[in-house]
Amino acid sequence: MKRKFRKNKDININQKSFYFEDYLETNQKKKKIKNSSISQDRVYLLFFLFFSLITIFSIKIIFVSLKNIQTYNKKNNSSHFIALRRDIIDRNGILISRNVKSFHAAIKPNLIKNKENFLIKIRLNFPNLPIKKIEEKLDKDKYFYLKKRLDQNDKEKLWSLGEKGIIFEPFQSRIYTHANLYGHILGQVDYDNYGVSGVEKYFDKELKDKMLLNKPLQLTLDTNIQHIIDEELNKALETFNAPGGAAILIDSNNGEILSLVSLPNFNINVRENIKDKNYINKITKGVYELGSIFKTFTIALAIEKNLVSPETIIKNIPRKIKCSIHEISDIKEFPKDLSVEDILIRSSNIGTLMLAKKIGEENYKDFIKKSNLLNTPELELEELGTPLSFKWNKCKLETISYGHGITVTPLQATTTYAALTNGGNIIKPTIVKKAKYQKHKKLISSETSKKINTILRKVVTEKEGTASLADIYGYDVGGKTGTSKKYGNENENLNSFISVFPSQDPKYVLFVMLENPQVASDLIYDYRGMKIKGTRNEAGWNSVYVAGKIIKKIGPILAIKNEEFYNNHVAKKLN
Repeated sequence: MKRKFRKNKDININQKSFYFEDYLETNQKKKKIKNSSISQDRVYLLFFLFFSLITIFSIKIIFVSLKNIQTYNKKNNSSHFIALRRDIIDRNGILISRNVKSFHAAIKPNLIKNKENFLIKIRLNFPNLPIKKIEEKLDKDKYFYLKKRLDQNDKEKLWSLGEKGIIFEPFQSRIYTHANLYGHILGQVDYDNYGVSGVEKYFDKELKDKMLLNKPLQLTLDTNIQHIIDEELNKALETFNAPGGAAILIDSNNGEILSLVSLPNFNINVRENIKDKNYINKITKGVYELGSIFKTFTIALAIEKNLVSPETIIKNIPRKIKCSIHEISDIKEFPKDLSVEDILIRSSNIGTLMLAKKIGEENYKDFIKKSNLLNTPELELEELGTPLSFKWNKCKLETISYGHGITVTPLQATTTYAALTNGGNIIKPTIVKKAKYQKHKKLISSETSKKINTILRKVVTEKEGTASLADIYGYDVGGKTGTSKKYGNENENLNSFISVFPSQDPKYVLFVMLENPQVASDLIYDYRGMKIKGTRNEAGWNSVYVAGKIIKKIGPILAIKNEEFYNNHVAKKLN
């Protein structure tokens, strides 16, 4: 028994128990299983992450490949675009000027692999570019401009070349949606978006005001009327072979300018250095002797001073009169006795001169001062002309009475006519739409104004009147012609016509001027129901003709309420 016990004891001392061995093995197996599980989880997680990334990139690639490329590019080009200047619109809200994102094309020569091939492509697509200079710059320069201010067509051409060395530099460009139509009014901006002429310069600070960027600058101009007048005036230059012309339409009650055209004009989207003086703004900058248009001022002043009435007969009007060393005469032979209104209707120089003597120099000086005819006109442009100064010496009163020896801008003449016909109120011309307009001072009385309107209507309707071609059916036009020599060039004529309509209550004044027009021998006039071939070169046969065509087309747009037309035609039919 003892031996047996000892044997068992030895076993207990020298080897581990069965239970202990089993525990260790089990524990080790559990650790291996646990470690194995963690490793598998990591693998699954990594697989999931890689799978997700692959899926995301795949979807993105498919999305980009299927999306319209042009739309994508357009979105990129226009995103986060903040204009540096405000829009400019016309009186009807039509856009006429806006900043857009544009590009210059620059070249990095080190990115052009095959320079010979590149030059061939440029020569084929842009034959007007200086290829030799470009070739020199490719060898010498590190960076240069290939072409500035790209249009969309040029940009697409360059893009299609597929050259990495072509860099498109973005910048803000000012575009003018009607190109030539508003050239003399809007002006231009430089490459840094600073106004350098026209409205762009005059309102430069306001147009760059960040607080007003979303509010367009609204002008008084009407694009539809501007287009019609521009078109008719261009036709007139062709018909009468005239080198230049101009026209302005103004609201006679508040001074709003609805149209201002000066020809020749220019495309303000193209930057050119124009030095030819014929391209000036003839309405605001040009200074001219306008001739017989001034006779209306003299007649109005004589009536206003109660010196005469329209019916007063001026007797024994001579054919010629000597003033100092000068001899003044009428172009035509008139009756010796003429009424005051007939003097204006027939356009008599001598008759007007005799009325000016009755008025006197001081009264005439006062009239000119009140009407601001000798000062620089006021308008929201910097391109303004100043009438030439003169001395009131011998014969100055006499010659000024019929429009010679005194220069003014067409803008000044037009605004003075507005005052003479709107009830006598002096207006301040404007090209910017306003909520309120200033109250006006009086130039003449409303009674005198009514009398002048009646006479101006007779200039158009009477047989002896000089503006019969402006008698457009239904528009009740009145006005006065002016034929003079171009200041500084006695060999050239300056023919003009100022019309007011409707004459019983004038709302608009239209001035039309042609520089040195020629006889339109092939033109057939409709003169008082007769067909007459052109043989004469006075304002009544060219400027008046053009004004009539303009009024006929713009009348429906202006929607004139013509009481005379209604009373004389519509009412009779109804009765």
